[in-house]
Amino acid sequence: MARLSDQPSARPDAAVLLDRPIGGALRAAGFVFTRGLGIIILLVVWEALARSGMFTAFLLPTFSATLERIWNDALSGELLGNLGVTLYRAVAGFAIATVLGIVLGTLMSRLGVIRWFFDPIISVGFPMPKIAFLPIVILWLGFYDVPKISMVAIEAVFPVVTATMIGIQGVERELIWSARNMGANGREVVFHVVVPAAFPQIMTGLQVALPIALIVAIVTEMLMGGYGVGGAMINASRLADSRGVFAGIVEIAVIGFFMVKGMALLRRRMLLWHQEALEPTTV
Repeated sequence: MARLSDQPSARPDAAVLLDRPIGGALRAAGFVFTRGLGIIILLVVWEALARSGMFTAFLLPTFSATLERIWNDALSGELLGNLGVTLYRAVAGFAIATVLGIVLGTLMSRLGVIRWFFDPIISVGFPMPKIAFLPIVILWLGFYDVPKISMVAIEAVFPVVTATMIGIQGVERELIWSARNMGANGREVVFHVVVPAAFPQIMTGLQVALPIALIVAIVTEMLMGGYGVGGAMINASRLADSRGVFAGIVEIAVIGFFMVKGMALLRRRMLLWHQEALEPTTV
């Protein structure tokens, strides 16, 4: 007769199951720490230099003082208001650029007349700084949100158009021939074959356009003044408020980080069917 002590126990298995989530959490924390080590070192160096006496508090406030300023702005509601206005302008302009860019890129890749007309405009306009058109946009549209959103859309539409054209032109002809042989008409070929096949490249264009939208929104706020993160930074600069300026820099960095990471995560979720979903990612 076997003794009870000889029977296999379920306790080790439970311990293993308990250790799995803990081990996964530790590995994830270690990965995040490793990825953010450069930023941590940068912030430590910033704090050390500011406290070393090499720079005055006006030229380089400490990181801790900058965080205190951000916290005070958050308590007063100023931070939330400025962030909301800036994100509204950036996202609105990005949305307009997304729709116009995908539609125009699709038409340019499918219709020779449209490509003949717009291709020189895209070729000339892509490398030039469109922010130079801001005085004209102000003359035409005035101040407030409309000219700022318009400038964001103008700047962000170019990478979306280009990426859409490249993606559609790279679709395998066998896919289009197969769809036509199965009785699909022109519209069905575009919406059910061409655009889905080009979607990874379109998402790449959107990932490029989103940071551009945020940058242009902040730059227009700096140049035109008013509410928003950029407007708050330029007002702080005029009042010699260095902590307010550096607080704006930190806020922009955090916003940009989360926007880029969020877009990368959205891309991975929307492309679960694509082969790139099986590749390693840093998101």
